[in-house]
Formats: sequence, C-alpha cells, structure tokens
Amino acid sequence: MAMERILVTGSGGMLGADLWQVLKGRYDLAGLDVAERRGLYGKRFFPCDITDGKVVRGAVRAARPAAVIHAAAWADVDACESDREKAFAINGGGTGNVARACAEADSILIYLSTDYVFDGKKDSPYREDDATRPLSVYGASKLAGEEAVSAALEPHAIVRTSWLFGGHGRNFVDTILDKSRVQGELKVVDDQVGSPTYTVDLAGAIGAFLDIVLGRGGGTSRWPGIYHVSNSGSVSWCGFAREIVRLGKREGVRVEPITSEDLARRAPRPTMSVLDTAKFGGFTGVRMRSWQDAVREYIAGKGTGSSSER
Repeated sequence: MAMERILVTGSGGMLGADLWQVLKGRYDLAGLDVAERRGLYGKRFFPCDITDGKVVRGAVRAARPAAVIHAAAWADVDACESDREKAFAINGGGTGNVARACAEADSILIYLSTDYVFDGKKDSPYREDDATRPLSVYGASKLAGEEAVSAALEPHAIVRTSWLFGGHGRNFVDTILDKSRVQGELKVVDDQVGSPTYTVDLAGAIGAFLDIVLGRGGGTSRWPGIYHVSNSGSVSWCGFAREIVRLGKREGVRVEPITSEDLARRAPRPTMSVLDTAKFGGFTGVRMRSWQDAVREYIAGKGTGSSSER
C-alpha cells in the first residue's frame, strides 16, 4: 500500500526539518516554504508564500496530501509587535489560506499554535478550554490563525506548544551557550515560566497523532480540536539558562535573575504559560519526556530521535 502524503508548511524551519527526520519512511513527505532552504524534499518541494491564497491553493492541489502540518509562521515576537499588519497577514491570513486550501483538497489540517494565546494570569497549567487573552501582536495573530482554521474545515487539529528549541534554527539554548563562551555573567528574565520543548520530541508527538487520525494501528478518525503538547515540567527563562550553562559545562559563568521590566522588550509576554498536556496524552498514549532530559540530549549532540514513550 502506498504511503499517505504529508505536506509540511514551513518545511525549511526548525520544526519542519525535524518533522522530515522523524516522519521520513513512515509517510511520503512534501515540503512547502518560500524557499527550499534545507534541500530535504527534492522534487516534492512546492515554493509558496502562504499570504498568496491562489498560490497556496495550487500548491496544496498539486501536492495532493492526506494531511497538512501547518508549521509556517512569523515567530519573531518583538518584530511582530512592530508590524501588526505583516504578523496578521502571515499568521492569521496565511493560515486561513492554508485552511481553505485543505478544505478544497479534502485534506486534514494540523495547525501549530502557541502558549502566547494566553495572558499568563493563571496560577496553574493552561487547559485547552481556558479563555484566550493574548498580550502581544504575535499571540493575537496566532489566535487569529486558530479561528481561521476552525471556521474553514472540520477535519483539523490545533496543537499549541511552547518555548521551542532544536538543531535547525537559532534558539534560546544556542544563544545561552554562545554568550557563556565569552561572558562570565548572564542576566536572564526570572518572572516568566513555561515549558521548553524540543522540536524532535514535538515532531515525534505529531507523528503519533497522525498515526491515529489517519487510522493506522486501529486508530480513530474522530477530530479532537485543540491539543497542548510540550515537554514535561516547567521553569523560568533564568532557570532554563542555568541548566544550559550547567549541561554545557560553562564553569564559572553566573546566571543572574532580572525582571521582564528590566529587560524592557517590545512585546509583552505571559508570566506563566505552562500547558496542561493531559488531553494529548490521553488521546495518543504519548508521555512527553522532561525538558531537562530533552535539553541534555540536545546539548550532548544526540538529537537524532524522540524519547517520547507510547
């Protein structure tokens, strides 16, 4: 039997590259992005700017995917704050274009969203049915994407995740490792708490989800709507940095806590955006490993597979 085709938008990005590594051999993969930055998909790559609805429809029609994983986004939180129109054009309007193209092509859609749709006022992990109140333009534009997906087609899932790091793009882990090579003291925000998530593990979780919704292994075709997926556990950015420094063996480097007000970044962030992943675990049987184990593997250079358990 021929493998189902999966189209990955944002295929040249950090998550897109790890989706290729994790899902190749299990699915027939195709990529969609503004440029084939990593050369992974060969003839199965479709160049496309998702803000162009006509081009998106043509690309999805040509790919003929059973499912689309929509990972393309403008994720520069502070830059989004300075250009609301562009943020909504990509994260809201572009997502709507992808969703409508999936509806026309009879393709399933899995949309990657963010913990930044919440305001951080809650004192416990956010559940899927908690009220969304984004503080930033980025969070609001991603929420607009969620709404566009829900309005366009029934066979969809919205996967919210948080604090991504991985081997195919710049991220907080690399930044701290680089700075700790040349600086003896790092000042890092300590009043924002979340769950760091390794893109290899997230890709593995999405693969498990696909297996179910495409009916493999006695799965089901029911559609669950919104899911939260992240590595387990929580930490502040300061605590995260301290663990990176420790695992990177940067002896003598001090990590000092500061406040969000001290840092004075353009876009506000939620102070607490930990996600409750129980619904995802119940649906898939996947238990996500701790963020500490994930970052340890990443720093050790062993990031070739997921340690999620089924």
